[in-house]
Parts: sequence; structure tokens; C-alpha cells
Amino acid sequence: MGFIIWLIGTILAIKAVLDVCKMNISTAWKLIWSILLLVTGWIGLAVYYFFAKDKIEGWSK
Repeated sequence: MGFIIWLIGTILAIKAVLDVCKMNISTAWKLIWSILLLVTGWIGLAVYYFFAKDKIEGWSK
């Protein structure tokens, strides 16, 4: 069961990083947001998907 939870988290993290890479922000901000998402795990993913997904471009300009 733990493996399945880990696998889902990994897939969602990769999807979130790919979403960030498609945004219209500088490469440095893409790297910062990607590292932040990968380091924070499930909490970072929850914040990203429920709160920050549509606001990152505005914050990073």
C-alpha cells in the first residue's frame, strides 16, 4: 500500500513540474518552483494543486 501512495505522489510531482515548465516565467523561477515542489512532497503538491497553480505566473514576474 505504501508503494502505491509513493507512486501516486511521484506521478503527481512529475506532472506538477511539467506544468511549471510550461509556464511563461524565467528559467530560474521554473527551477526554483520545481525544486520546491519536489522537496516538499505531498504538502507542496497539495498547496500547488489547490492554491498556487494559477497564481505562480503572477508571483514570479
